[in-house]
Amino acid sequence: MRMTNMTRNSSSQEDTRVRCKDSRGVALITTLLLLTVMIAMTLGMVIAVTSDTLISRYYQTYRSSFYASDSGVNVVRQYMLNQLVSNATVAVGTVFDPTGPPPLSGTDASTTLTNALNLYSSTGAASNRQINSGKGASSWPGNFYVVNAQAGTPGTTLAAPNCMPIFTNPTDGVLSPAQPGPYNCIKGGPNYPSCTGVCKTFAITDFQYQFPYSITAYGQSSGNGQQLVEDSGQLVLNIHVAPTGGQAQNFAAWGMFIDQYTQCDGSTLVPGTINGPVFTNGSWNFGTAGSYIFTDKVGSVSPTFGYQFSTCVGSSALSYKSGNQTIAPTFQSGVTLGANKVPLPTDSFNQKEAVVDGQGTTCAGTAGCPSKATLNAALRDVNGTPYPVGGAGSGVFLGYTQTVSGGVTTNTMSGGGILVEGNAAVTLTSSTSGADPVQVYTITNNGTTTTVTVDNTAKTTTVKAGAKTTVITGVPSVQSGGEATMLYVDGSISSLSGPAAGPAIQDGYATTVAAASNITITGNIVYKTEPVTMTQNQIPNTPADTLIPGNNNGQVLGIFTANGNVNLNVPTSGQNLEIDASIATVSQGGSGGIVNIGNPINTLNIVGGRIQNTIQNINSSTRNVYFDRRFAQGNFAPPWFPSTTITGTPQDSVTLVAPSVQRTQWITPLS
Repeated sequence: MRMTNMTRNSSSQEDTRVRCKDSRGVALITTLLLLTVMIAMTLGMVIAVTSDTLISRYYQTYRSSFYASDSGVNVVRQYMLNQLVSNATVAVGTVFDPTGPPPLSGTDASTTLTNALNLYSSTGAASNRQINSGKGASSWPGNFYVVNAQAGTPGTTLAAPNCMPIFTNPTDGVLSPAQPGPYNCIKGGPNYPSCTGVCKTFAITDFQYQFPYSITAYGQSSGNGQQLVEDSGQLVLNIHVAPTGGQAQNFAAWGMFIDQYTQCDGSTLVPGTINGPVFTNGSWNFGTAGSYIFTDKVGSVSPTFGYQFSTCVGSSALSYKSGNQTIAPTFQSGVTLGANKVPLPTDSFNQKEAVVDGQGTTCAGTAGCPSKATLNAALRDVNGTPYPVGGAGSGVFLGYTQTVSGGVTTNTMSGGGILVEGNAAVTLTSSTSGADPVQVYTITNNGTTTTVTVDNTAKTTTVKAGAKTTVITGVPSVQSGGEATMLYVDGSISSLSGPAAGPAIQDGYATTVAAASNITITGNIVYKTEPVTMTQNQIPNTPADTLIPGNNNGQVLGIFTANGNVNLNVPTSGQNLEIDASIATVSQGGSGGIVNIGNPINTLNIVGGRIQNTIQNINSSTRNVYFDRRFAQGNFAPPWFPSTTITGTPQDSVTLVAPSVQRTQWITPLS
């Protein structure tokens, strides 16, 4: 028994020794594995740190190069603008003489560009291409240079300007071309104004130069890293030479005119971009709801603005800060505060008289004129029946005469348009008659619909009511010359619109629609051909509200009431509304304005301007007013539209050169 046990114990010990012997390599393998993992982790950390360092250095190089190139664009653009401003030396009282020099010469753009390239190109003065100096010396190192434009590649350019001089009609000679600009202010350039006859000078009130530019700048920091920035747009110079005395001005020459606007009355101007000259006989009130950009000159009788925060502050400062809020309107063409009040017309034209004689000035401001006897002698309806001696409560009448010879009746136009007695609904339509473009007026008055078709090509006016049609030789005209139609409603216009689809005003036709009381617009009223752009870059590298070359076809519409409102009343809530017209609700002692009396409007577009006694609620989500820049020429406006006389002020005797930049593109191409 003992031997057996001893044998078993001896066998167990041997097994244990064998197992221990078999496990001797595990520790070594484990150690090697751990060492491998540690090496891998160490290498990973080294690679990560190195990559992060490389990325950080690249980021620093890229960003600093980008900032250098972007700064270079700003430096060169401002340099060119400053050079142009310094060259715009217009003396007060300067007149525009087609045989003499304008404010800027034809070489200003090329000279300015050459100077900029000499200073800031890769071969220019190195000190002018460094960005770090003074307080910026401890910043990332950076410099830039600009490149000249090569064939097919971008570069730095400054082109000859588009220019629009604004001047009065000549007292001697005839302006050529006859239609208002835009003219070229560079002597000898395309469309440069000239005169026929004994031509002397034109009195200038304003010049606007628009220099198309592009800048390509390379920025560089440490090492060889470079970044490219390209910028383009227009450098704009508005040069103002004020009249030294009284000057006649049509109210259409304002993009916005407000007679009564009390400072700090609790209301504020709607934010946004406001095109065209603006003026108020009161004060402009600005709020904190958005930004204000005025593209043209701004004026007010008040010597201060109203800045509406939680409380309202009156100040002549161009911006104002209260607490953490700042109101800072942008005035691209300067401001005149404390100006003389603009007189309002009692009725600078008598629109009712204009229907009779095409003149409208004999009765201006005279009550009861034209008389019923005058209307009886001058006006007839579709049947040839004269205007009633005792007056009329309804009816459509035109100024034409009748002669009978050999039993044949000849109708001849003698007046300036159409008189409607009583309330009416009016539709304006651009149409054709055969190959002729015609303007159609559809008038519903006292249950009768009368259609008047004016054909400037055939020189005929056709009147139709029911089964009766009358053809009149001649078209309504301004007595002093020019074809134009006055539609005067001696009551209110319950609905004024264009057709259900298509344009309302035909090319080559000028008309004003006026009423003794309210005018209610119920649908779109648009030109067949738009005179100005309504979006940025519609013409490459130009802002919205730019005159479109070739689109000035004499088409123009004025809407005017001296004793009421222009009401907006669209049939569908949230629809858009476009009105191509200069709209005036203005008179001495009046309170008229543009007011929405119906459904909310989504977007309201006005191509022309608005002239109001008071500001009222338009109730639209978006309001855009594109000033018809043809009206800024001084010799173009809707026919028989109200006008006034402006007296110069001490502020007006100083020439203003107001520079601005209109950037249309900024890109940083991948490098």
